Amino acid sequence: MRTLHAEWTKARTLSSTAWLSLAVVVITMVVGAATTGSIDHSGCVGCSFDITKLAFTGVWFGQVAVVVLAGLSMTSEYSTKMIQTSLLANPRRAQLFAAKAAVITAIVLVAGAFAVLGSLVVARQVLDGIGLAAAPSLGDGPSLRAAAGTALYLTLIALLTLGVAAVIRDTAVSIASVLGILFALPIVAQFVSDPQWSMWLSRLSPMTAGLSVQATRGLRTLPIGPWAGLGVLAAYAGVALVVGGILFKVRDA
Repeated sequence: MRTLHAEWTKARTLSSTAWLSLAVVVITMVVGAATTGSIDHSGCVGCSFDITKLAFTGVWFGQVAVVVLAGLSMTSEYSTKMIQTSLLANPRRAQLFAAKAAVITAIVLVAGAFAVLGSLVVARQVLDGIGLAAAPSLGDGPSLRAAAGTALYLTLIALLTLGVAAVIRDTAVSIASVLGILFALPIVAQFVSDPQWSMWLSRLSPMTAGLSVQATRGLRTLPIGPWAGLGVLAAYAGVALVVGGILFKVRDA
C-alpha cells in the first residue's frame, strides 16, 4: 500500500497527468461528436449506421494522449534520474513496477469511462439535433459491450505502452514505437491485395482487433469478434508487461 501511495503521489503531482487525462476525454468526445454529426441521413429508412461505433470514433485520436500519459509515467523518472531514488526507497522492483501498472490502469480506466459516457451523451445530443432518433443507449446490450470494451481498450493501450516504455526507457522512442505498433499493421493491411493475408494482418493488428469491440452491427463481417479482438490487444499488453517487468528487474537503473 505504501508503494501504491507513493506511485499515486507521483502521478497526481505531475501536471501532465491531469492535462493528458483531460485530453483523452475531450478529444474522444469532440471527434466522436464531429463524426456522428457528419452522418448523411437524407432519405434514410431504417438507418443501417452503427451509431455506437461512430460515437466512439474519437478513441482513434484519444488513444494518442493515453500513449503519451502511460509512456511518461515510466520514462519521466529515467530522464530525471528519479528512478534511482525510487529504487532506493523501494528496492523491490517487481512490486514497484506492479504499482506503476496499477496506478496507470486506474487513471486511464477512469478517464476512459468519462470519455465513453461523454461520447454517448454528446452523440445523443447531436443526433437529436439532426432529427435522427437512433441514439445509442447503455440499456442496449451491444452498446453496453461497446462502451465497456472501449474503456478497457484504452486501459490495455496504457499497459502496452507502460511495458514498451520499461523496455526502451526513452520517452520519444517509446511513444513512437507504440504508435507505430498501433497504426502500422492496419495501414499495411490496406495495401495487401490478397484478402486472406489482409484479414490475418487485421486480426493480428492490436488496434484493429481491439477496436472491433466497438461494433454493434455487422459482426459477421469483422475480421475478428469483439471480445476475441480485445483479447488480441490484451495479449500484446501482457507480453509487453512481462518483458518490461523482467528488464526493469534485472537491468541497472
